[in-house]
Amino acid sequence: MPDLLKKLRERLRAIPPAGVDFAIALAVLIGQTVPFLFTRRMSGPEPWALAEYWPVLASSLPLLLRRRFPMTVFVVVAAASAVYSLKDPDIPPQPIPYGWLAGLYTVAELCPGWQRALAILLSLAPGFTVSPATFVRSALTAAAAYVMGRAVVQHREYAALVEERAAERERARIARDMHDILAHGISVMIVQAEAGPYAVRNAPERAERAFRAIADTGREAQGQLRRMLNLLRDADSARAPQPTLGGLPDLVARVSETGPAVRLAVAGTPAALPADAEVAAYRIVQEALTNMVKHAQAATGEVRLDWKDDELMITISDDGRGPAPGGGGHGLVGMRERAAACGGAVTYGAGSTGFEVVVRLPVGEPA
Repeated sequence: MPDLLKKLRERLRAIPPAGVDFAIALAVLIGQTVPFLFTRRMSGPEPWALAEYWPVLASSLPLLLRRRFPMTVFVVVAAASAVYSLKDPDIPPQPIPYGWLAGLYTVAELCPGWQRALAILLSLAPGFTVSPATFVRSALTAAAAYVMGRAVVQHREYAALVEERAAERERARIARDMHDILAHGISVMIVQAEAGPYAVRNAPERAERAFRAIADTGREAQGQLRRMLNLLRDADSARAPQPTLGGLPDLVARVSETGPAVRLAVAGTPAALPADAEVAAYRIVQEALTNMVKHAQAATGEVRLDWKDDELMITISDDGRGPAPGGGGHGLVGMRERAAACGGAVTYGAGSTGFEVVVRLPVGEPA
């Protein structure tokens, strides 16, 4: 049922504005013509004349232009409705002035404040010449039409605000991804490049591995950056593959080739992670390894995945010194933001041998 309603809303939104205005004008015309079809003239069997029917046309057909000239259309429609109510009582009465209500709704939706106030005064003014019951009924219907028009405006503004905030969150996510990609790739390449001259002189095989790792890291960073930039250009590229836990062995291997000797350990039964948590886990590990390479001056490190019944605990530890006191920068803050967005948490600080980052993410069913 929700999918059916969603499809119906999408189809209604696909109707062009001119089509919507035509449907409204046609519905008002039909609604105000019905009394002429099912009511007999009290004075005799003669058919209704065009002179008696023209206020119906004047209170419905102008609605075709309601978006271009909302206030003008309202005045014309309201005047036609008033003329109709003052004509010969032999004419069939209109239970509801549909055209006038549609015009007032349009003014409430599209016009500035002073025009809305004027439309309300024009709507209520004729009511003082009728009975109190009729005045109350007219006031309530006018209020309903006006409130509906303003509600559409509020909904549109709220939808725009939600869309803007979603876009801001997406830009922030992409910015964090780009930070992680560049920081990791550049840090690994710098460490390997610095070790290159020594390896060329003393261990040519190791130098070859270092240069190959530099090229591989650069190509991977280039590919991930291209996907990030495509996200900014084309929403369809959001289907491009994102990094997951399956990429951790390669990530750890690249760091270990010329940086700290990092090993990957897995405990427990792996379970399904939500897609956003998979990306977050990979990026957090990537950022932690980047910090290990840049700041820790570590010789060894470990990435440990502990699968529990309701969470995945990832521990990234090393035997280095960790960040400087009072430091941390944007990387550690980004880790916390990524985990929090998935319902998880990140803690970091001194470990048993050096620095340690602990990530907790909720999991689903066993994979």
